[in-house]
Amino acid sequence: MTNNTPDLDGITALLQTRTGDGRQTLNDADLRQLLEMAGLPLGNEQNDGAELALSLINTREFGMVVSVGLGGAQGELLNGALQKGRGSVSAAADLTSGEDLLDDFRETIAWRLLGGRVDEQALQSSFQALVNLGQHYAPTRDEAPFVIDRLELDPCRIGNDGVAFENAVCEFSRPEPTPAPRPVEKIGKMLHPKSIGIIGVSGSKMNFGRIILKNILASGYPASQITIIRPNEDEIDGVKCAESLASLEHKLDLFVVAIAADAVFDLVDEVIGTNAAEAVMLIPGGLGETAASRDKAATMMKRINDAHRSEDGGPVFLGGNCLGIVSHPGEYDTWFIPKNRLPQGQKKLQRNSALISQSGAFMITRISHNPWLDPAYMTALGNQNDITHGDMVNYFADQEGIDTIGIYAEGFRDLDGLHFAKGVRKAVLKGKQVVLYKAGRSRFGANATMGHTASIAGDFDLLEAVITQAGGIVCDDFDRFNDLFYIADCLQDKQIGGNRLGAVSGAGFEAVGMADNVASDTFSLEVAAMAPETEARIGEILKAKRLDALMEIRNPMDINPGADDEAHLQCAEAMAEDPNIDAVVVGLDPMSPVMRTLVDNKLRPGYDISDEASIAHQMPKMAEALNKPLIGIVDGGELYEPLVAAMKDRGVCVFRSCGAGVKALARYTRARLRSEVIRQRFG
Repeated sequence: MTNNTPDLDGITALLQTRTGDGRQTLNDADLRQLLEMAGLPLGNEQNDGAELALSLINTREFGMVVSVGLGGAQGELLNGALQKGRGSVSAAADLTSGEDLLDDFRETIAWRLLGGRVDEQALQSSFQALVNLGQHYAPTRDEAPFVIDRLELDPCRIGNDGVAFENAVCEFSRPEPTPAPRPVEKIGKMLHPKSIGIIGVSGSKMNFGRIILKNILASGYPASQITIIRPNEDEIDGVKCAESLASLEHKLDLFVVAIAADAVFDLVDEVIGTNAAEAVMLIPGGLGETAASRDKAATMMKRINDAHRSEDGGPVFLGGNCLGIVSHPGEYDTWFIPKNRLPQGQKKLQRNSALISQSGAFMITRISHNPWLDPAYMTALGNQNDITHGDMVNYFADQEGIDTIGIYAEGFRDLDGLHFAKGVRKAVLKGKQVVLYKAGRSRFGANATMGHTASIAGDFDLLEAVITQAGGIVCDDFDRFNDLFYIADCLQDKQIGGNRLGAVSGAGFEAVGMADNVASDTFSLEVAAMAPETEARIGEILKAKRLDALMEIRNPMDINPGADDEAHLQCAEAMAEDPNIDAVVVGLDPMSPVMRTLVDNKLRPGYDISDEASIAHQMPKMAEALNKPLIGIVDGGELYEPLVAAMKDRGVCVFRSCGAGVKALARYTRARLRSEVIRQRFG
């Protein structure tokens, strides 16, 4: 079977003769002709390969998706029971190739069932034929004469002479008109405004608009660059007021709308009509979340989209139902959360991450739990009436100084999942990491997101497959998101050379727990075999500490509660410098009487975290000097929070349990190794 160049002109001519109103279905003879012209020649029906399912589906979120996996009765029986990625693989046609699909396909049960009976080139050629069709007949391609809505061969067998199938279907239609492109370059104006306007600020009470004004001022944004739209007022809190948008002397970079929802629809028309702002932030809810507001919201979105067809693209809109933005580089905060409820002191020397969330509450709880996340930008999208997840990820993928992007998404607008996936791939090719939590995985969760931010939930398994294939990290619970966004931010500049783990702890249970948590989904860290030189070095360390008679040297290693700060760090450093080890996790045994882990050690004054010899001082130096990941584990209660804070303040990646730390490292390692493959293949 050869990798024939597809006859796309011939396929288009064939479809042209069979076109009509709405979706059309090819008959069996036409379908066979299409497959031949696509580079999928028909083979011997008796070939003994495993029964497969090949499909090309036009999905609402991701456009053309190619899937390959187990087919027939066996596929129906096994696919639901197999681990993710073991029954089938899926990828966005625009972001994959036959080679890439074949590489992922090797991880499936179907590949094992083939047992080497089919030439790999035959498989890759078949997969590439589907990719070619998906890229050419796509709803996102302006020149596409048709869209292939559904092409399925199930079951089929791929032999060296071609593809044989029992059941197949091909449906196609004319492409639908696409919306006007959003002028996403104006996101820069929104995040780094030189002027801000606000409407909805009360001069007599502390309403949402007034809180937003105070937060903007408290962030250091100059009062002279702010204008409040409020008739019959000269100034509020030292900020000048204007009668209306039409009375403004200059165009605003950012206009913050904090008025009642019913008044927003007319105000949007006014903003567009007066061309008063480059970017608009719609704070109010009720703009599409309820049945009563959906028609009005749809009309508003059409009006916004029509404005995007103007010469300058019109304004971009963030929201509605939107908490707003904290932009540290832009020196402003429009969240309506009082500062005393969410302090945001700088926790990193250089803020290098961005957090995008459809839910503002999701962001503030993440930051409240772990202020060391400390993103440079925190952007709440709300309903995505205009600006989408895809827009924001693509913007930050191009933004210098942003290395890690975290996203909470409840749903994607039509085809924005593909736009988002392309942004993920762009970020990964630039050496960045993207971590996503997708809400609404269950039917009940999907219903809840609809009531929250007018989301359109999609198939979670499909999303996970497409975004993972693009290079992103997909999380299925909040704790996993917290851990992965945190570890990605901490370890961005570290080398991930492989999956070989070194582990050491002063607590025996912790050493065992590290080994027990190396596996994650279909990926596992390996407990490394230490080099003889490393074993000898650790032996000398333990001998000097008079601990050599208490344990054997192994990996993971329990170095005994009698090991002090120096012993922990020297053993960890020895492992980190071992060429057979790619990453080190060290349990810091905070309750050991010989560890300097307390703020005030009353039994041994000065033997605490203020001591220069403590891990609080020495581990940050070692972590910074190493080019490999080094993770600290502090499994203790509130008494040891100051120790954790001291190390996190100095850039050490610290987890509060060995299970959480090792699992996060395993998932992060898998993503980084896959990112490297993507950069080699597509960079």
